[in-house]
Amino acid sequence: MKHFDIGSIIVIAITFAFFVMALFYTGFTHDLLLEAGIFLVSVKLIIMAYKTSVSSKEINRELEEIKNILKNFKKST
Repeated sequence: MKHFDIGSIIVIAITFAFFVMALFYTGFTHDLLLEAGIFLVSVKLIIMAYKTSVSSKEINRELEEIKNILKNFKKST
């Protein structure tokens, strides 16, 4: 949960609620495919944001390691 912000959680909840409402409103018709597509696009965007957050944290960690190595090298010379 540390990578999900409150906005992502709200978008997930609202999108899922609309998907469920559309399921009951339209039933199992061809419109359901459209609603499912919209839901999956929203989920995909949130997953991409999650992966970007994880990647960003990893890059920051590696940059800190490099910074510490350079700082230690500078002190030793």
